[in-house]
Amino acid sequence: MAPQHYETQSGNKAFARVTGAGVAGMAELCIFYPVDTLAKRLMNSSVALNMTNWQTVVFQQESGTAAIGGVRGFVGKWAALFPGFGYGALYKISQRVYKFGGQPVVKEGLDKYVFPSDRSPTQQFWCNGLSGSLIGAGEVVLLPLDVLKIKYQTNPEYRKLNFAQVCQREGLSSLYAGAGVTAARNIAGSFMLFGVNYAVKHSLTDARSGKPGFVHFALSSTAGSVASILVACPLDVVKTRLQSGNYAGCSAFRIIADITAKEGLGAFFKGSIPKVLSVGPKLTFSFTLAQYLIDYIQRLA
Repeated sequence: MAPQHYETQSGNKAFARVTGAGVAGMAELCIFYPVDTLAKRLMNSSVALNMTNWQTVVFQQESGTAAIGGVRGFVGKWAALFPGFGYGALYKISQRVYKFGGQPVVKEGLDKYVFPSDRSPTQQFWCNGLSGSLIGAGEVVLLPLDVLKIKYQTNPEYRKLNFAQVCQREGLSSLYAGAGVTAARNIAGSFMLFGVNYAVKHSLTDARSGKPGFVHFALSSTAGSVASILVACPLDVVKTRLQSGNYAGCSAFRIIADITAKEGLGAFFKGSIPKVLSVGPKLTFSFTLAQYLIDYIQRLA
């Protein structure tokens, strides 16, 4: 009977993690995709933003015109912020299920085989952070979907091409552009996301009940999200430029050198304000929702 009970419990955990993370990913995508497009275009632009060129940079169109279907005005501008939405949906939902659903699995493995059973809060922080880094490093398997999304968001000529045409034009290997930078960004960002999330949640949780509530999830997710974004921002700028298709033939080190020489060190934080204002709430929203739903579904089971 014990093995059957264990299998049922494991199945309930897996269902809760996949369902909670998947619902969170879909909700996040529907609400925040246009702002993500805005941040990507700002990071990909090498020109200074001003009152005369902002529409060209943000909407990739001249004043009064639209990039989609020749539609003018607000509708055309709003539609111009949704290129590559299909790839974005496939990427985002897969990413959130893998990341939010997979990190607890890796953490359980570290709990069992690496860290002692009587862990201190500091060891718990490292356990959560390291499991986040490991899951972040493996996230590069989803990179082609992210590259396609970014190409559609930042490069108008790609919007006329389908997946097969992109592969034929540039080669399948181009969809793994910036894999090294992406892995480094994910390792650093995911460590802070899950490590800081645990630390804040632990400090806020009632020691007697040990059960965090929705407010605890929201506050800890906010702290983890902001820390993750700021740590990963410089690498995110390099990653976006590598994947956009506008810097063909350039290595990550060449892009870093060019940014430093031509734009200054502050350019590594281009788009950091809209990214914190957009990705911060976006990541906080999805991480809070995922944690809450996973916890809620597990308690129901």
